[in-house]
Amino acid sequence: MSSGTFKAIVARKTDTGQTIGLEEVDDTLLPAADVTVDVAYSTLNYKDGLALKGLGRILRTFPMAPGVDFAGTVRSSDSPDFAPGDPVVLTGWGVGENWSGGFSARARVKSEWLVKLPPALSPRQAMAIGTAGFTAMLCVMALERHGIAKGGEVLVTGAAGGVGSIAVRLLSRLGYRVVALTGRPEEEGFLTALGASEIMDRTMLQSAGKPLQSERWAGAVDTVGGTILANVLAATASEGAVAACGLAGGTDLPTTVFPFILRGVCLLGINSVDAPKARRAEAWNRLAHELTAADLDSLTQEVALEDVIGLADDILAGKVRGRTIVRI
Repeated sequence: MSSGTFKAIVARKTDTGQTIGLEEVDDTLLPAADVTVDVAYSTLNYKDGLALKGLGRILRTFPMAPGVDFAGTVRSSDSPDFAPGDPVVLTGWGVGENWSGGFSARARVKSEWLVKLPPALSPRQAMAIGTAGFTAMLCVMALERHGIAKGGEVLVTGAAGGVGSIAVRLLSRLGYRVVALTGRPEEEGFLTALGASEIMDRTMLQSAGKPLQSERWAGAVDTVGGTILANVLAATASEGAVAACGLAGGTDLPTTVFPFILRGVCLLGINSVDAPKARRAEAWNRLAHELTAADLDSLTQEVALEDVIGLADDILAGKVRGRTIVRI
C-alpha cells in the first residue's frame, strides 16, 4: 500500500442495490471539508449493520465508506479550532449515511462535527463508548434534567446491547436502582456485573398491555420502541419520564394519552445525530469521568476492519453483547 492510499470498506451503487467490500482507495473517496483525520478506531452499531447489508436505505451517497463514528488524530486542518495531532472523536451528523464514514483509515469531515477528546480518553476508549455510549449519556442527562432523583428505579430496555449496557453502567454508577430488560437471559451475569439490581425478561413487555399499568419505575431508557415502549410508558410512575432513543423493536407506538395526561409522564426524545456541540462536549467530559478503563474493557470486544462485514448479521439479530470496537 502506497502512502497515498489507505484501506476502507466501500459501498458502491449497482442496478439492483449495492456492493460492499474492503478496498485500497485514495483521497478521491473523501468529500470536501476542512479537517482530515487519520482514523484509529470505529465501532459496529445497529445502523452500520443495516448499511452493510443494504437495508433500510441507510446509505444515500455512493461510493462511500460506512461507519457512523470514529476516533483518531487530525492529519491536516484548515480550521483554527483543530491542529495536526489533535485527538478527536466524531458521532452523528449523517456520517456513515450521506457522508463517507469511519470504516476507513482516513476521513475528511467538517470541523464543527468534531469534538476534541478529553485527556482521560484514548481513541480506543472513545470508541469503546462510541455512538452507543454517547447516546446513553444523552439519555441519562435528559432524565437528570427532568428531575429523576438518584436512588429511584430506572428501567433500561435492550439492556445487553450497546446503548443499553452503557446506560446500565452509568445509571448504576450514578446511584439509581437499575432494572435491565433483555431477551437474552444468558446475559444475566454480564448485566449484574454492570450494576443491574434486577433482570427482567423481555417477554413480560412484548405483548400489548393495559394503557395504564401499576406504577413501577421513576424513569426509563428505551432503546427498542414499539409495543415495549408503550408498556414502559404505561408502567412509569407519576411525574416520571422515559428517554427514547431506538427502534429495534419497531417504529410504531401503540399507546394512549393516559400516561401523559393522568400521570404527567414525559416522553423525552433523544437525537444523538444532531445534538448541539455544547451538549456533545458535556456528554464526552462526563463519560470520561463516569466510566473507568475497567468498565470499558468489560463492555467491549475488538475486531479488525477486515472482520466487520461478516458481523453485520449478528448485530442485526441482536447477538452482539455490549460494544464492538473496530481497529482500523
